[in-house]
Amino acid sequence: MHKIKADRQTYKKLLQQYLESNNKCYLEEAKQMSISFVSRNIYPEEIVRIHIDAIDTLYGDGFNDYRRSLDFLLEALIAYRVANEEFEKLKLEQIELRSEIQVAANMQKTLLATDIPSIETLDIGAISVPFHQMNGDYYHFTKAENGALGVAIADVIGKGVPAALSMSMIKYAMDSFYEEAMSPSGILRNLNRVVERNVASNMFITMFYGQFFPKTSIFRFASAGHEPGFLYRAKEKSFVEFDTKGLVLGVLKNTNYPQYEIKIEKDDMIVLLTDGVTECRRGKRFIKREEVIEVIEKYAHLPAQKHVEHVYMHFNQLDDFKLKDDFTLIIIKKVV
Repeated sequence: MHKIKADRQTYKKLLQQYLESNNKCYLEEAKQMSISFVSRNIYPEEIVRIHIDAIDTLYGDGFNDYRRSLDFLLEALIAYRVANEEFEKLKLEQIELRSEIQVAANMQKTLLATDIPSIETLDIGAISVPFHQMNGDYYHFTKAENGALGVAIADVIGKGVPAALSMSMIKYAMDSFYEEAMSPSGILRNLNRVVERNVASNMFITMFYGQFFPKTSIFRFASAGHEPGFLYRAKEKSFVEFDTKGLVLGVLKNTNYPQYEIKIEKDDMIVLLTDGVTECRRGKRFIKREEVIEVIEKYAHLPAQKHVEHVYMHFNQLDDFKLKDDFTLIIIKKVV
């Protein structure tokens, strides 16, 4: 209290000297005094109060209108400080939230990590880039003791942390399956029960699961409402869309998933993707599936991993480096 009284006396003296002499050296002294106020957590509205007190003492009613304008300024500054404190609090909370989400995103990468298996007859490439920090897409590879390749690709209808948590649940559910003894349709049927029991009723998951058997070159697959992939037939030099049927995971408890199989020939190519690929934009319009095929075909001469990376870079640049969804692409080439 004593210090505030001294501040008022000093401020009043500086103000009087400045007004009477118009010497700018007093402005510099006022600035230094203001800096000392900052270090002592004296808010701007308190400085206005000190100013008003100095005006009242020096000039009384002669500055009445001016004093009322300062009262107006005082109220504005009080409201500003309260709002600014709330804003700074929200900024701090956002920083903390972003930090926590980044930690969660790093954990998700570790939890969902999958290695691309080495299979002599195949060249495999995969890329998955989240739209936000957390990825609502998921892909997974397995290699059975008999050399068969298992491949899954999934997409949560939704984004953010809930989608990421759902994908983590899918991953650990799949880890509990003995995949060698289960068909693609059986795996989807079991996953559907997991999702139906454990995921909110307004959240669904699409998924494609396939198994490739090197000894017979047979590819078996089933889909739970997932974005149709493509098969490139080298002999015909043409792409055909996987014609699959199946309800998305989590809608009905007892759902069966039709299973299909095809034979893969040398130089054929399996293309699996999420809707983040097919819903890329060219300007204001979505690209057509034919355009997706054109881009995939453009880089088909590259090894599989380079292939998927170049396709991603193409569409990312096409969309002005602002993709609107998680982007996941898998390409499997039969090289022998």
